[in-house]
Amino acid sequence: MIRCLTAFALAALLCLTIAPALQAQENGPLQAALQENAAQIAKPSRRTIGPVIDALADSGLDGMQQVLEIWEARNLWQRKEDGLFFEGKKGPDRTIILTDLDSGAELAPVPSDAVKNLKPNSGVRGLIASALVRFQLLDPNIARRSDALEAIGRNPDPSQLTPLRASIDDEPDPALKAQKRRLERLLTIAYGDDDAERVAAIEEMSGDLGVDVRATLNPLLATTLRVAPEGKVAPNTNIAYTVKPGSEDISIAEAYDMLAKAKELPPRAAPGDILAALNDNIVDGSVAGIPVGDLNNDATRNRAYAALIESGTVRPAVTEAQISEALDGAVFYAQYAENSPVVTDAAQKALSRIETKVGFNTSLDLGLDALSLASIYFLAAIGLAITFGVMGVINMAHGEFIMMGAYTGYVVQQVIPNHTISILVAIPLAFAVTFGAGVAMERLVIRWLYNRPLETLLATFGISIALQQLAKNIFGTQARPLTAPGWLDGAWAMNDVVSISYIRIAIFVLALIFLAFFLFLMKRTRLGLETRAVTQNPRMAASMGINPGRVNMLTFGLGSGIAGIAGVAIGLYAKVTSEMGSDYIVQSFMTVVVGGVGNIWGTLLGATMIGTLQKGIEWLNPSNTLAAQTYMIVFIIIFIQFRPRGIIALKGRAAGD
Repeated sequence: MIRCLTAFALAALLCLTIAPALQAQENGPLQAALQENAAQIAKPSRRTIGPVIDALADSGLDGMQQVLEIWEARNLWQRKEDGLFFEGKKGPDRTIILTDLDSGAELAPVPSDAVKNLKPNSGVRGLIASALVRFQLLDPNIARRSDALEAIGRNPDPSQLTPLRASIDDEPDPALKAQKRRLERLLTIAYGDDDAERVAAIEEMSGDLGVDVRATLNPLLATTLRVAPEGKVAPNTNIAYTVKPGSEDISIAEAYDMLAKAKELPPRAAPGDILAALNDNIVDGSVAGIPVGDLNNDATRNRAYAALIESGTVRPAVTEAQISEALDGAVFYAQYAENSPVVTDAAQKALSRIETKVGFNTSLDLGLDALSLASIYFLAAIGLAITFGVMGVINMAHGEFIMMGAYTGYVVQQVIPNHTISILVAIPLAFAVTFGAGVAMERLVIRWLYNRPLETLLATFGISIALQQLAKNIFGTQARPLTAPGWLDGAWAMNDVVSISYIRIAIFVLALIFLAFFLFLMKRTRLGLETRAVTQNPRMAASMGINPGRVNMLTFGLGSGIAGIAGVAIGLYAKVTSEMGSDYIVQSFMTVVVGGVGNIWGTLLGATMIGTLQKGIEWLNPSNTLAAQTYMIVFIIIFIQFRPRGIIALKGRAAGD
């Protein structure tokens, strides 16, 4: 019996000794790696789990990426019986189906209370996501590699620098390789270990206008005000500049407060402290013998407070002399966040160079905006240059012809869904519609009012109101969309500072086309010859067989038709409403008057001048667009006082000869 008990005990002891070894042998490499850190994985803390995640990611084991993804997705389960980890999913009847992490074999369902679902919080999941980036940088799928780079850019970390460098040489896609190289340079600047390497990266990126480059360099030059109480700055301190108390960087009071905190000096008595002390020591309606009613100014309050100090009622305050004496022996300075002076020097030079380029490119961007606005004003004004400049007719309904052209484009798009074809159809149709409206307006109204400018202005103003109301009755008061073709979406970006939308480029090209068309019409066609003849001397032109009435009709129709095409172009980026013409009628008249009535080159120069002036004023005063327009009008009024006939004066009927 004793022998049997002894044999049983030995067998049990042997099982207890051998079982863990057998279990370790049965566990695969992934399970073994997890078991080495089982306690931290089961109950992760963001402060301690980081090294564990890094160790798992750097283990080099096949399948570790999938394990981390399972953990991040909250699909990692731990079996309570033996502490092993599995991928799990819910099964029938409150059971969990476990999958072995090494073999991928699916095990028999177990009761849900036999396992524990590991659900890392958002902080731990963020650390896991950062670790997964290392795998994704080498993923065969280019989309996942691109996503990994975006993830690094959003949340850069020193641990990402090494795997990022390792992935550059093996990157097959040239664009992605350049993106990796650029990101590696930025991470080197921020987290590199070698100063020479960081300086080289800074110099390499010093010509880059990307916002991320400046966002990487600026933290290196961030400063913090510090004090050396005994006047001795610690060695190897990277000082940006010294600070004098009482300057705009730090007041004397702030300097003493900082010094008092560092040396445990008695604090200053703030005004609030004095008031509190006086309030606490009111006896029979007075403080230190001074009636409360007299404590209505600083001098009396300070005298009462000094009396309380003298009597020992309150703690003595620090005097100005003591404050000055304490500050004399201290050194205040601004310390860089970056400890390396060579790195901060390189960062300063790089930022200075970048700011210079940013200034130049900002000017270029402003110039492109001004040129774009000028082309819009030129398109809006070119028709008015014909009707007002050549015919001398003040057409206040010119803006409504622009509005009619825009609505024509909207109607065409309702019939033709293809935006490219609809725009190609809308441009000549808008010209035809507004040309016909202009001819009708000239025959029915304008022809009876020649040489009567006030009556013409009032009549066309009434027509303008009528056309606006007609548009409201037909299309309503809400803005209507005039959608540009897909190939005009987006913008041409030269760099992170200079960009211009493709729609504005198209409008600029259209303005050049109309400039060439107008020059050809006036210089190379019979209508242009007759128009110039009527402009210079209508009676002489009539005696030569030219019909001035017919020329006026066609000229007015031509100007109205061009306004309709301008409406289609403007409607591609501006709101299409019944009042849209009112937004351009003032600028159109200013463009024609400033440039010189009746001269196409003057209209071009006037549009350029007004567009540049408006953009410049808006840049100087970006928060108030209305004020910018007011300043522009005042400037133009002053300009006209010196050049009443505009930049390029025209001789003939339009000039008042």
